Amino acid sequence: MATTRSAHTVWEGNLLEGSGVVNFDSSGAIEAQPVTWASRSQDANGKTSPEELIAAAHSSCFSMALSHALNGAGTPPTKLVTSADVSFQPGEGITGIHLTVEGTVPGLDEDGFLAAATDAKANCPVSQALKAVPITLDAKLA
Repeated sequence: MATTRSAHTVWEGNLLEGSGVVNFDSSGAIEAQPVTWASRSQDANGKTSPEELIAAAHSSCFSMALSHALNGAGTPPTKLVTSADVSFQPGEGITGIHLTVEGTVPGLDEDGFLAAATDAKANCPVSQALKAVPITLDAKLA
């Protein structure tokens, strides 16, 4: 069954001086979060950005895809710690995403882990949605 998740943002003012609030409508699991141009293009200062939200989505989707693939190969992970760094350059947009994963996977060697992580990077739904952006990966066993 297909699912749809929803969020909305209320923005007030112009780009440089205005501000907004991102609301997570589907789950309510995250409190409304403030967002500004400065939090996107300079220091976060306690506010989020579209890039941070993409990083959260990508790190969680990649972890799910990798966990599923490892389990399907008979080497279920005990733990995966994934980070996603989304780079933004004003005037250019999102210029790259770097995934870093460290896994505890009994019965799997480094080469096998790297192969599974590389496949998850290429095929997780968020990676597929972000194909226009270069995505790099560092993967190692704990």
